[in-house]
Amino acid sequence: MAAMAAAMAAALRGPGRRFRWRTQALAGGVRGAARGVAAGQQNYDLLVIGGGSGGLACAKEAAQLGRKVAVVDYVEPSPQGTKWGLGGTCVNVGCIPKKLMHQAALLGGMIQDAHHYGWEVAQPIRHDWRKMAEAVQNHVKSLNWGHRVQLQDRKVKYFNIKASFINEHTVCGIAKSGKETLLSADHIVIATGGRPRYPTHIEGALEYGITSDDIFWLKESPGKTLVVGASYVALECAGFLTGIGLDTTVMMRSIPLRGFDQQMSSLVMEHMESHGTQFLKGCIPTCIKRLPDGQLQVTWEDRTSGKKDTGIFDTVLWAIGRIPETRNLNLKEVGVNINPENQKIIVDAQDVTSVPHIYAIGDVAEGRPELTPTAIMAGKLLAQRLFGQSSDLMDYNNVPTTVFTPLEYGCVGLSEEEAVARHGQEHIEVYHAYYKPLEFTVAERDASQCYIKLVCLKEPPQLVLGLHFLGPNAGEVTQGFALGIKCGASYAQVMRTVGIHPTCSEEVVKLRISKRSGLDPTVTGC
Repeated sequence: MAAMAAAMAAALRGPGRRFRWRTQALAGGVRGAARGVAAGQQNYDLLVIGGGSGGLACAKEAAQLGRKVAVVDYVEPSPQGTKWGLGGTCVNVGCIPKKLMHQAALLGGMIQDAHHYGWEVAQPIRHDWRKMAEAVQNHVKSLNWGHRVQLQDRKVKYFNIKASFINEHTVCGIAKSGKETLLSADHIVIATGGRPRYPTHIEGALEYGITSDDIFWLKESPGKTLVVGASYVALECAGFLTGIGLDTTVMMRSIPLRGFDQQMSSLVMEHMESHGTQFLKGCIPTCIKRLPDGQLQVTWEDRTSGKKDTGIFDTVLWAIGRIPETRNLNLKEVGVNINPENQKIIVDAQDVTSVPHIYAIGDVAEGRPELTPTAIMAGKLLAQRLFGQSSDLMDYNNVPTTVFTPLEYGCVGLSEEEAVARHGQEHIEVYHAYYKPLEFTVAERDASQCYIKLVCLKEPPQLVLGLHFLGPNAGEVTQGFALGIKCGASYAQVMRTVGIHPTCSEEVVKLRISKRSGLDPTVTGC
């Protein structure tokens, strides 16, 4: 065994730290080493690889159930050198800083409205990026510290190391200093999430572009910005950049918000256009060059006409999708199957991979929504199944979410397109309304894109299949209705629900006009 441990250590120090053995070649002997025989090796009931929302939730739940748990987490700096602390994408470069910067933009709009309500606001109104960024970054750092404290309080061992499998029960973690740590566990959960995708085939993309990994940690304003992509990340970032007064352009290859209801997505884009965000539709970038003054010259092509054009920007933000963090885990060597097309880990309904005691949750798992709350719940339920005598599975149906564009879009359940594809147009009834939030009236705001639709089965009692809400506080509105839809609400039950007046959410329980009727769905009174 001592000889085997020495051989293992030598292999770990080999060129590029590539692990050269196969699990099957070491059957029996290495399994013994993986159970604590190797010198300096630490053994756990549960090892979680990844310190994001899902991994932390799983680790803390397992520790609460009395198990010996470790978490390994390491943030590879972005190509621009941005790095952050414990907590994963949501805390550091996703939901939290995004919502705070979205709020900064909303406040700008409220200041513009204020004089209509009698407030005397000095003009011109200016935004200080440095002050906002410092406040947001300080809050994120406090969350990083809070996660460290929570792990410590629950006696979860935390390792800031980059981990990779050496056999099916053991990982080797490498610290920034180069120190190696061997960890083994009865159960291993992969919760490494994903990172933004770069279009490496485009000249200058990697050298001069940034992503959502960087935008929230910029010390200076990004200035005139080109956002490439039409995902929710792209539109959310473009929305708050426009909202704080920056010249912002979105370059989109095809449709906005792929995977979401396309009528709602088009309205989101229309609202952004009417409030200052510029769009280059049907275009793809082909080259980025840095000019002598530091600005970026971007060349792009119109996909329809083939015509090329150029523009000058201070910042280019790539928001063209994400890729799972699986490439450096050495999964193939231990028999964990991945989808070769997207590199995500294939799991079953119980989050089990092709290796029975290795699991995957969150964004890294195939077929899972890339949403923080689903990863958290999946992590907790997995820990309860492993150590708490539970059999409860994560239910991915009717998961609500919100896109935090300037006019927020909340949804739960099926899009209209999905409902039609699943049940047929003749079996679907869609109730809808254009409405005007009361707070928009005195401020004389345009409410052209404030819209709600309820997608239902046509046959009584008309089961609700999906709700789509575009308007202020969409997340707060959608969360409440999500419970009813999760519980199998019918259209009749929604109509018997008393609204809270005057609110935007009451408009949902007043949806009386169907698309099929052809009547004008514009709300004209209380």
